[in-house]
Amino acid sequence: MAKKGGLGKGLGAFGLVKPQVEAAPAKDKTRVPIDSIQPNRYQPRVEFDESALDELKDSVKEFGVLQPLLVRKMADNRYELIAGERRLRAARLAGLTEVPVDVREFNNEEIAQIALIENIQRENLNAMEEAKAYDRLMKEFSLTQETVSKKVGRSRSHIANFLRLLNLAEQVQAYVANGSLSMGQAKPLLALEDKELQLEAADYIQSKELSARQSEQLVKKLLENPALLHESTEEKAEGQKPEQDVFIRDAVDQLTEMFGTQVRIQTGKKKSKLEIEFYSPEDLERIMGTLLAKQQPAKADAQRQFSQTGKFTV
Repeated sequence: MAKKGGLGKGLGAFGLVKPQVEAAPAKDKTRVPIDSIQPNRYQPRVEFDESALDELKDSVKEFGVLQPLLVRKMADNRYELIAGERRLRAARLAGLTEVPVDVREFNNEEIAQIALIENIQRENLNAMEEAKAYDRLMKEFSLTQETVSKKVGRSRSHIANFLRLLNLAEQVQAYVANGSLSMGQAKPLLALEDKELQLEAADYIQSKELSARQSEQLVKKLLENPALLHESTEEKAEGQKPEQDVFIRDAVDQLTEMFGTQVRIQTGKKKSKLEIEFYSPEDLERIMGTLLAKQQPAKADAQRQFSQTGKFTV
């Protein structure tokens, strides 16, 4: 019999999710020894919330495992888990010796797809787990990005974006997996080919709590000057005054270009200082003219917004 292709409709494509109907009398469920069930070899999820598992364990102790685990039959009266990893772990923590199961026949590719879909639909995976699951599906079953996208119900660009995370340095991937770096903060780092530089930039982003947009700006500066993050460290080690933060430097550059004169920013713990040099009354008047010209559009916008409220009379 030809297999039905595609998982775009989720677990329902395998008949694992059925429409709710009026409750029927309880039937005897197949129960097997818990030690006869081996983990799903394609389980993409690595991290499990211990507190959530503990709560589920308490529920299992009181009510048992209410929904059967989905398994397939293996040799020597053993079973491989297809879906229900949390329930299986909670049952073991609760000290159960037997659990109810629903035995199905699936091949390896179908098991891998089911495990991935179950976690994606419940938003149980971190970005790196999801990326590695897509990569494994493609490599082990010779699938294209387009095929994977149809099977798991995600766009091709979604698949491609996650797969690109696998080009990050190993430690940076660990940061994404444990939540130290968001996907938005990490993606700009892919433009840096040097893995050591990726890691240094990732550490800097965390230490300065940079946003995704600021991370993009940092990477642009590092592409122009890869030694940017080293300069302040080396100078500090030599007892010299450390270089300014890269974003302070960017502000200095923009203000210098705007006013056409030397600008300095001195940062401190409690207060900082902005210095703009001028060399004559005429030069000061020119700088003031630049400042006022920048203010005029803002004032005009404020006046327009006020006029639109209707809270004035002529």
